[in-house]
Amino acid sequence: MKQVLTGILPVAPTPFFDDGRVDSEGMKRVLDCMIDQGVDAICILANYSEQFVLSDEERAHLTKLSLEHVAGRVPVIVTISHFSTEIVVRRAKEAQALGASMVMMMPPYHGVGLVPAEAGIFEHFQAVSDAISIPIMVQDAPLSGCTLSVPLLVRMAKSLENVSYFKIEVPFAADKLAALIEQGGDAIVGPFDGEEAATLLADLDAGCTGTMTSALQPEKIRSIVVDYRAGRKDAALAQWQVCLPLINHENRQCGLRAAKTVMQAGGVIKSDHVRHPLKPMSDRTRERLLQMAHDLDVLALRWGK
Repeated sequence: MKQVLTGILPVAPTPFFDDGRVDSEGMKRVLDCMIDQGVDAICILANYSEQFVLSDEERAHLTKLSLEHVAGRVPVIVTISHFSTEIVVRRAKEAQALGASMVMMMPPYHGVGLVPAEAGIFEHFQAVSDAISIPIMVQDAPLSGCTLSVPLLVRMAKSLENVSYFKIEVPFAADKLAALIEQGGDAIVGPFDGEEAATLLADLDAGCTGTMTSALQPEKIRSIVVDYRAGRKDAALAQWQVCLPLINHENRQCGLRAAKTVMQAGGVIKSDHVRHPLKPMSDRTRERLLQMAHDLDVLALRWGK
């Protein structure tokens, strides 16, 4: 991938039928809707894609389907996270062979009590970097229970050829982003935030160049990044204030279910089913979500109508 990615790189939800089967045609419609939302890239098989409830066969199917269907219209980032270094290397090679522009991975973890020492984490990323020639995005999220220190991230960026993008979504992300950018210099090609852009303005102030949200309202959030980076900081702040109530409701009340529920209501997909042990959101939470999405006129709520 020659061009540096900036802007908004949202996570595609994985649609299921009501009986839990993967909806392949729905997946294609999700990708088309996201491209119409004006995204700068699409991330698949991430945590908000329910990657943790997908079988290996389903992962392989969705990777091939997504890359073939997007067909280069936007870059596709394939999430490859796993505790096993052997498995992440294999997933990385397969993603690159199928046309992925980037892979994203968390550090190896298997519950809070099973996290390798720092040397093992470095070697995990090193093995993937040595196996492929496309960029790697390091996902630094509380879910792993693993602390990735700024010195470790800088060392990986400077020592490992393909480690150059970072999604920082830990508490006090802005401070960590600022330190990472200052200490890493040119080795930090793509500093991004996550958490549905809940701290986007602070993170932009710290130097991030983009955000990885859900597929709920990327067409509304993207302009925040674009305006800020163009020096229109008042416009960026004003738009963030417009988007923030829905961002907050998604981030704190709905989680990964929000984009699927809005996409179902908008005719993008047939069902907003989430696989057990996840549960549907309450009617109260759903009603507020749909009202706020309607008030903001998000594209996903009317795309399929």
